[in-house]
Amino acid sequence: MSSEATVTPIRDVIVRPVRDVDAESLGRVHAQCWHEQYDEIISKAALEHLSPRRMAELWTHWMNQGPEYLQFAAVLDGDIIGFSGSGPARDADAPRPRELYFINMLAEFRSTGTGQKLFDAAIGDAPAYLWVSTANTHARHFYEKNGFIADGAEHTEPFLGEEIHEVRYVR
Repeated sequence: MSSEATVTPIRDVIVRPVRDVDAESLGRVHAQCWHEQYDEIISKAALEHLSPRRMAELWTHWMNQGPEYLQFAAVLDGDIIGFSGSGPARDADAPRPRELYFINMLAEFRSTGTGQKLFDAAIGDAPAYLWVSTANTHARHFYEKNGFIADGAEHTEPFLGEEIHEVRYVR
């Protein structure tokens, strides 16, 4: 059985560009997503230092970087349930000019088609690249389904005072 058969679409989800007034909600959702997604990858002690307020401050910075940086929010019944972002490549040896920086959503909304909507808003069919944790098999499968392939590049990324091993995917 393919994973596509388990998708139960949520029709009322709206994906729209983030707004300045979203920073606090995005910070809260971002912190919760990281707790849900990284609990098995990094220590609980590292995650305890994760602050929704600090994440909100980061969102305020991110959404004011300029028009080439795109961030989107998935909204259901007025509440943000996920987000995505892309922008200019950050790596000196970037294989594509555009990078998908992140897609995250609350765990209860995974496998609903919302991730695909966020992906399509941030990247669509454009050539791009991204970095993903080797431990995140669900995300890796999602990116492969969207035409990305691992190109052999790997690195260790600092994350909340620890490290995550990542591989690069390119399309």
